[in-house]
Amino acid sequence: MNGKIYLSVVIPCYDEMANLQKGVLDKVQHFLDRTKYYYEVVVVDDGSHDGSVEFIEDFIKQNDNFSLIKNQHSGKAGAVTTGVLAAKGENILFSDMDQATPIEEVSKFFPFTKDGYDIVIGSRSNQRQGAPWTRKFVSIAAVVLRKMLIGLPEIVDTQCGFKMFTHKSAQRLFTKFSEIHHGFKNVSGANVSAGMDMEILYLAKQLGYNIKEIPVRWLHVETRRVSPLRSSIAGFIDLLAIKKNIISGVYK
Repeated sequence: MNGKIYLSVVIPCYDEMANLQKGVLDKVQHFLDRTKYYYEVVVVDDGSHDGSVEFIEDFIKQNDNFSLIKNQHSGKAGAVTTGVLAAKGENILFSDMDQATPIEEVSKFFPFTKDGYDIVIGSRSNQRQGAPWTRKFVSIAAVVLRKMLIGLPEIVDTQCGFKMFTHKSAQRLFTKFSEIHHGFKNVSGANVSAGMDMEILYLAKQLGYNIKEIPVRWLHVETRRVSPLRSSIAGFIDLLAIKKNIISGVYK
């Protein structure tokens, strides 16, 4: 690859064979190849056992702009952090493998980083197309609890898995995030921490970064790997942990 990388896309992966076989990486590659800037896609595997690694390795043999980092299974927070800190782009986006928010939506973000925003995040607002009412109810309840416990009242949707950072803000923010968690411990099963997004944004505010939230397209993609009930309980525990850290002055 020649020239300075303008955009790095970080995609965490844990047993994503179903999405990979749908051609999600092809869609990302086809869009980015049509742009006029240099890019890289960093896929971070989080200890998959379903053939995802082999699939991705075959894909990157034909796509020089893609690379693979193999992590021990430490959850989404660890995978995203590894990818972000390895990324070389002037702007660093992390996006979910299922592409519930299509990669094309990143085009909406660049005007805001050029205007001086350090972080631009996607927002589904109240439009959760295709999501069952139970997911919508849990999302609304989570927002209420989040505002009560940790604040961030100016942000509507902390949980959309489509966020972009300038390189400078990403390096400082995710280095601090990793230090707070003393790296990331091995976990078992699917581990999509609801607390990661909230904690990153809270920490970003404490560090003085400017955050812009803008609407993006989003379509619910059902998965059997993550239980809504277990996710809700884990999310509440994460909120309590963040609140404890706030009281203890961890983020100062």
